[in-house]
Amino acid sequence: MRIFYHRNYQERWIKVTLHCILLSLLLLHFVPITLASLEEDSMSDSQSSFFGKLESRIAQVDSHLCVGLDPHINELFPDGDGHSKSEEERCDRAYEFCKRLIDATAPYVAAYKPNAAFFEALGPNLGISTLRKVIASIPPSIPTLLDVKRGDIGTTAQAYAESCYDDPNGVNADGVTLSPLMGWDSVSPFITGKYSCKGAFVLCKTSNPGSNDLLSLEMGHGGTLYETIARLAQTWSDRAISESAAVDGSGPEPPRLGLVVGATDPLALSKSRKACGPDMWILAPGVGAQGGDLEEACKAGMNEKGTGMLIPVSRGVSGASDPGAEAKSLRDAINAARRLVVEAHKTKKRKHHDTCIVDTDQHVAPYQKEFLEFSLEQGVLKFGSFVLKSGRTSPYFFNAGLFASGAALYKLGKAYAASIMSSKELMDGDGKVTFDVIFGPAYKGISLGAVVCAALYHDYGIDVGFAYDRKEAKDHGEGGKLVGAPMENKRVLIVDDVITAGTAIRESHDMLIKIGAKPVGVSIALDRAEKRSLEDPISSIQAVARDLSIPVISIVSLPQLQGFLRDSLDFGDDLLEQVTEYRSQYGV
Repeated sequence: MRIFYHRNYQERWIKVTLHCILLSLLLLHFVPITLASLEEDSMSDSQSSFFGKLESRIAQVDSHLCVGLDPHINELFPDGDGHSKSEEERCDRAYEFCKRLIDATAPYVAAYKPNAAFFEALGPNLGISTLRKVIASIPPSIPTLLDVKRGDIGTTAQAYAESCYDDPNGVNADGVTLSPLMGWDSVSPFITGKYSCKGAFVLCKTSNPGSNDLLSLEMGHGGTLYETIARLAQTWSDRAISESAAVDGSGPEPPRLGLVVGATDPLALSKSRKACGPDMWILAPGVGAQGGDLEEACKAGMNEKGTGMLIPVSRGVSGASDPGAEAKSLRDAINAARRLVVEAHKTKKRKHHDTCIVDTDQHVAPYQKEFLEFSLEQGVLKFGSFVLKSGRTSPYFFNAGLFASGAALYKLGKAYAASIMSSKELMDGDGKVTFDVIFGPAYKGISLGAVVCAALYHDYGIDVGFAYDRKEAKDHGEGGKLVGAPMENKRVLIVDDVITAGTAIRESHDMLIKIGAKPVGVSIALDRAEKRSLEDPISSIQAVARDLSIPVISIVSLPQLQGFLRDSLDFGDDLLEQVTEYRSQYGV
């Protein structure tokens, strides 16, 4: 009996031990994964850009309303005795005032905008700490825009940025308002480096009547100062993105700058939108107490999709008997105005599409439409106002260098291959290509040539050679400047992204002739179809084709871009008119 009990006890002990070991192994396996997942989520939250966070919030609650948190002393103490109160009493009342607003309006807002001046006025000891406490009470999914209108340079600007953004030494805001009049140096500390995830709205055309004294001044090159600021904001935003690591992952990053343009001036809103393009956000104060008309402001400043504008309201909400109900009413009114904007653009587009005479050179093939849509998604193609190297102000900009991922290069290669297979110049009567080797000039042409070769084989079963050159000759290994398939006595297609002056293509052509190759054509992504100068009626591409006696084909050209805009319901007639006007002035 004793032996049986002992054995039974040992068996039970072994089973318990095995269960404990198994449980430990499971914990070791899953806990790191859980911790890593939490860490990734935390990193994702902290690394989301200000405008990325704003767009996510807008999509979540379907609201373009920004509620201002302005604890004015007369609102805190309606009896008018606020200045006689202690600093602690004023700050406590200010926090309670803001916290009630946040709790009441949170379901209906896209962002909050505390104005630093009202908190600073509460007192030198507790005012800023109260501001920080208010910001900390805002739900983390709602972006906080600190209204400070800073404008300085160097270490002063850096100190301002730290005070706005840092945690715990600053107030931990997501974005700020800035004065741009000291230029890029006064803006960059707030949106680059360790603050790449932050964002800022720069003063462009403010809602006060006195803004006309400066911001409406006509510039020597045409247009107003505020239109110049709108164009510069887009340039600065692109510069900030190019100088810093990507914040929001794959795909085009939202702009890091927006504009402050008063809702009280619909003409300025319209001109600013035209100058900055459809993607930049506009903060449009002035609706309500300052007399701005909501529908007119939305019509003038929103893009064709009925977005791109944030409507801040302060006293209209805080002074209401039910701030939550007022915020909901404002959100709904903004959405109603947005729907009118979208419908107006669609109606105008349909009428234009039904009545326009379609130019034959504006026909857009399916692969061209797909290429243009993909270029827009990647941020390669942008609409707005861009000063080119030639000095011309273009309504669009194309940067093929932003095709910078495996998926992007794969789709790019397919587009090139489709354009080659659709061209009469590079195909013979039997459906075969008229070249043996694709040559990619260093440096951009190297990757382009490789993906085009791969796409031709994958999509059409056409296997051609691939070669490229180096900028400097190699004195070891295989040596020389040329790498890849032999090109002597071979028909060669040169592949590049664009032709600006044609210098690189001419140099490649001369080199190929010297080694005994036969250049038969050039394939590029975009043909801007522009005159080299107003005195020279042909484009750089036409000059290359004429001088070298070879065809130049492109995936798309300016006429196809016109056709794309004409057929798309996502873009308004204003943009189509800008592109058409640009073509009529500079096109060949």
